[in-house]
Amino acid sequence: MAEISQRKRIWGWWFFDWASQPYHSLLVTFVFGPYFAGVAAGYFSGAGLDAEAAAARAQTIWANCLTITGLIIAFGAPLLGAMADVSGRRIPWIFAFSVMYVVGSAALWYTTPDGSNMWLMLSAFGLGFVGAEYALIFINSQLPDLGDDKEVGEISGSGFAFGYFGGLISLAIMLALFVEQPNGKTLIGLDPLFGLDADQQEGTRFVGPFTAGWFVLFMVPYFLWVRDDPNGARTGSLGAALHLLGKSVSNLRHRISLATYLGSSMFYRDALNGLYSFGGVYARLVLEWDLIKIGVFGIVSVLAAAAFSWIGGKLDKKYGPKPVIVVAIWVLILVCATIVSMDRTQVFGIALPDGSGLPDLLFFACGVLIGGMGGILQSSSRSLMVRHTDPAAPVESFGLYGLSGRATAFAAPLLIGIATTVTGSARLGVSPIILLFILGLFLMRWVKPEGDQSR
Repeated sequence: MAEISQRKRIWGWWFFDWASQPYHSLLVTFVFGPYFAGVAAGYFSGAGLDAEAAAARAQTIWANCLTITGLIIAFGAPLLGAMADVSGRRIPWIFAFSVMYVVGSAALWYTTPDGSNMWLMLSAFGLGFVGAEYALIFINSQLPDLGDDKEVGEISGSGFAFGYFGGLISLAIMLALFVEQPNGKTLIGLDPLFGLDADQQEGTRFVGPFTAGWFVLFMVPYFLWVRDDPNGARTGSLGAALHLLGKSVSNLRHRISLATYLGSSMFYRDALNGLYSFGGVYARLVLEWDLIKIGVFGIVSVLAAAAFSWIGGKLDKKYGPKPVIVVAIWVLILVCATIVSMDRTQVFGIALPDGSGLPDLLFFACGVLIGGMGGILQSSSRSLMVRHTDPAAPVESFGLYGLSGRATAFAAPLLIGIATTVTGSARLGVSPIILLFILGLFLMRWVKPEGDQSR
């Protein structure tokens, strides 16, 4: 068999981002998440709660789901990375978690508009989300093999940009051909494709099977062009994996830059995931947007993410990842403060006339910055991790990175759930995200721009 070129390997690696992005853009943020929030709010309204209390309850349920999946991911990520290192194989793990992704997302078709099976569908969502996040640990660990320290920032940024473009195309297809407006037509005035019943919101529910099919189709280049090192396979055991994991965690005390970077990213990536997970829900429950409007908002956000990820890769290559990360966090702090301080009736305490479009315009602007800065933050974070990675155990190192990104993955949704319950407001409920960004920014002061020099 002819040897696969480095260029094909890079393109194959990029295709994972293209294939998997719809889980985040379509399911978590812009279509299923808001759809589920609306279904849950309607269910609780029917149970006797007033509109604000029902919205708060719906946001709390969504937060609880993300809290549980975050805990599962946090506890499993470093161990799985260590298991892959002692065995020297990554592709079988990626395939197994891809199956979870496909099964979980496809099952969301059965999320009925009356909310009668919402608990079962949250379980299916969690299954697919765990699969997507676990697979990403192994995908990230392959980045050091694709270029040197000066190249990985641009490779990572281009990969994120490519993935966001895939998210954009998939979202546009869903809005144009499937998701129903209140009049039963799609964004371009068609009946939902394949004879799907708009009254039962089958066009919107098709987002699950669509996401699964998209992933299966576009993972083909990855599995064709990316291979495990045939000389790296070795016999491993759970005991060996636990020993390697314990040794790696213990060694953190000798690598202050890595330890503080993992702590910093633990907070700011959790805050970013909170923004992604609750942005569409906020628009649905606080600004009362329909799914089409949220989808258009998503297109704007994903376009910004794709463009800024590419630009961020260039800035990363020129200035290094740390200053890029710091600027992105500052911008996102200001965005969060704006979001928490507005609703349909006021902005920063200033009353608005009935029917004012200012909140919509402000949230669209915030969406551009969330997408753009979020894309830069994720890309440059992956690049900075490469500078801290132990070449002898890249998967386990990225398992720790996955742990730092997911160890408190339950914290943002948990804090949002608590704040929402205490305040009785879906708007004020998202305020803990600001604190998480500030904690991440504070810890960045001890992170070395080029990583630990003891590698």
